[in-house]
Amino acid sequence: MVNTRKVLTALALSAAAIVAAVCHAQAPDWKKIRIGVEGNYPPFSQIAPNGDLSGFDIDIANAICAQLKAECTLVKQEWDGMIPALNVKKFDAIVASMTISEERKKAVDFTDPYYDVRSRWVAKAGAFKDASPESLKGKKIAVIRNSPRAKFVADNYKGSDVLAVNKETDVYMELAAGRADVGFGSSVVSNEAFLKKPEGKGYAQVGPLVEVGGGLGVGIAIRKGDDALREKFNGALKAIMANGTYKKLADKYFDFDVTPAGAK
Repeated sequence: MVNTRKVLTALALSAAAIVAAVCHAQAPDWKKIRIGVEGNYPPFSQIAPNGDLSGFDIDIANAICAQLKAECTLVKQEWDGMIPALNVKKFDAIVASMTISEERKKAVDFTDPYYDVRSRWVAKAGAFKDASPESLKGKKIAVIRNSPRAKFVADNYKGSDVLAVNKETDVYMELAAGRADVGFGSSVVSNEAFLKKPEGKGYAQVGPLVEVGGGLGVGIAIRKGDDALREKFNGALKAIMANGTYKKLADKYFDFDVTPAGAK
C-alpha cells in the first residue's frame, strides 16, 4: 500500500527544491550591469560630437563598476523616462544626478548619496534684487518638470508662472530666448553650462544657494527589491571615497567640495 503522507511530503520537497533552483537561477550575480545615464547635464554628463559620454556622473559610474569588477554598459536615456525605463528593466541603475526625495522613494530605492550640490536662481543681471516670492510674483520661472525643484517652485512661488522643461540645459535656453524671466536649476550646471558660455553673457545668479528636496543629496536609483545591487553600490561608493578615487574624480570638475555631508 502506498503511504500517501510520504508521497505528499516527497512531492512538497521536490516542488520546494524546484522553486529554490529556479530562484537561484534567476538571481543575478551582478557581474554585468546596465546603467542609465542622461548626457544633457554638464559637467555631470555630456555627449561629445563623436557620441562619447563624459562628466562626473559618467566617471562615478565607471569607478563603481571598476571597484565591483563588473562589466557595465552605459545606456543613454532622456530624463523624463528615467524611472519608468529603470522599472521596466531597460537598465539596472540610474547614475544621472537624481536628487533623492520622498516622492521618488515611492517608485525606486536609492543608494547613499554620492554628491550634494544646492540650487540657484539665474536671471538677467540686475533684473531682480533677490529671488523671493514677492520679487518673482507674476514672472515666468523655467524649471525641470517633475523634479524636486519644480515642487519647490510650486509650493513656494504660487504667484509666478511656471515654464516646465525636459532637461536642465533647456532651462537656460528658454531664459536666453526670452521665454522665461528667471531659471531655477543646479548652481553648478547654471554656472558651467550657461554663465561661462557666450549665450550666458549679461546673466547672473540671483540670491543665495537654495536647498531643495529635503537636503538628502544625489543618489543612485535602484529598482525596488534589488537590495543586493544597492548594497554592492553602497560598498563600492564607500571604497572609492576611502581610497582617494572619489576626490580625484571630483577635483577634475569642481573647485569646491561636493562630498555629501554624511560621507565627510
